Amino acid sequence: MSGVRTGRRSRPRRPRSGPPALAAPPRDRRDVLRGVRPAVSSPGKVAASILAADFAHLAAQVAAVEPFVDLLHIDAMDGHFVRPLTVGPIVVAALRTVTSLPLHCHLQVERPARLFEAFAEAGADIVSVHVESVPDTIAATIAAAAERGLRVGLAVSPETAVEAVVPHLEALDRVVVMSVHPGYGGQAFIETALARIEAVRTAIERRGLHVEVEVDGGVDAVTGPRCVAAGATVLAAGTAIFGTGDPAGGARRLAGAAASAEVDVGVFAPAEAAPTTARPNPS
Repeated sequence: MSGVRTGRRSRPRRPRSGPPALAAPPRDRRDVLRGVRPAVSSPGKVAASILAADFAHLAAQVAAVEPFVDLLHIDAMDGHFVRPLTVGPIVVAALRTVTSLPLHCHLQVERPARLFEAFAEAGADIVSVHVESVPDTIAATIAAAAERGLRVGLAVSPETAVEAVVPHLEALDRVVVMSVHPGYGGQAFIETALARIEAVRTAIERRGLHVEVEVDGGVDAVTGPRCVAAGATVLAAGTAIFGTGDPAGGARRLAGAAASAEVDVGVFAPAEAAPTTARPNPS
């Protein structure tokens, strides 16, 4: 992309007050390809989706929500895979200078591998690609992202069977379950996402893996806890945070609701075991 430097950039970190930033994951591509990844902490992390933010005051809005969220979710759309055209590496690079939060770039684009280097250079920590955009090259696409030191996620749209991600779980940092149709913020939550979240979490637990399940779309203080109960570990929310007129308050309410959610009983027991009275807390 024109205007994006190709050399390795330094990634300044702004000191934060309060709890320390999340520990950096293994960055060596060999670790990623072996399935070595940081353990998943307790469910109910919050990802602030900047698509709904006021871009005229983006740095200030990020600073406002930073104490209450765990990462930023950046929807990069190319006008081809989905109709909207949004942001790219230049915005990611700008965000990297004002926050130490992990940056998750949700690539709703065609041929995503061509963009991995630019996003890595800009300071992205995680990229997620849609299985619908690379149906025949999923494994190669995951490997290409890992080669650039990126943690990798697979996103699945509502009309796609979540089983498409299962063969690739060993190499993933996360699965993004779309609870709206990709392309636009502010859509209503699709109820069938709950069963899809549960199916993905069950597949992960049965394999003894540490993979995040992120739900994206229509997430708020009502739907978010239901997603956590179904097995989601990360809630990506835009309108519920930035569309409230009080981003800090919106982020605080969502984080509180997620933290108080109760996980469904016995849902994630291994196939060979009888259902337990509670789902094991991911470690």
